[in-house]
Amino acid sequence: GGLTGWPKTSGGRGLHVFVPIEPRWTFTQVRRAAIAVGRELERRMPQQVTIRWWKEERGERIFVDYNQTARDRTIASAYSVRPRPHAPVSAPLRWDEVGVAHPRDFDIVTMPRRYAELGDVHADMDATRYSLDALLDLAAKDERDHGLGDLPYPPEYPKMPGEPTRVQPSRARKAAPKEPGT
Repeated sequence: GGLTGWPKTSGGRGLHVFVPIEPRWTFTQVRRAAIAVGRELERRMPQQVTIRWWKEERGERIFVDYNQTARDRTIASAYSVRPRPHAPVSAPLRWDEVGVAHPRDFDIVTMPRRYAELGDVHADMDATRYSLDALLDLAAKDERDHGLGDLPYPPEYPKMPGEPTRVQPSRARKAAPKEPGT
């Protein structure tokens, strides 16, 4: 079966999507599943979605941040007030609000009214836990058929086994040896 995601604002510019999973996979398996989701979204919507870590490669596309599954990453909890000037709140959303609601719509003043009117729009999130089996099969197929393994970790992380280089593309080109006579 498919997965159901539960969107919320980050309290900044981003959007988080929770997918409650069965607690039976390793950290590495969860990361591989997240990368597989990002790759599949990029394949299906290449003009709209990317998994490119470096901002210079993204353009205006939506970045699926697979590194939210890197160890020790944290996210703002639902309904938490963020430390910014207008006191934004990380707001659980319904899918029909995604693309319509703006993060600035949710702050310490507007959230109590929203909650009073709608209740917790994520109240049913814990009713189902999902399997990652299909995504892990997709990750294995990506690796077997296309040579697509792990992706770079954040710059401050130690080098991980099987991780590709973490060189920013523009710096990699600058670091390339010059042709003789140039």
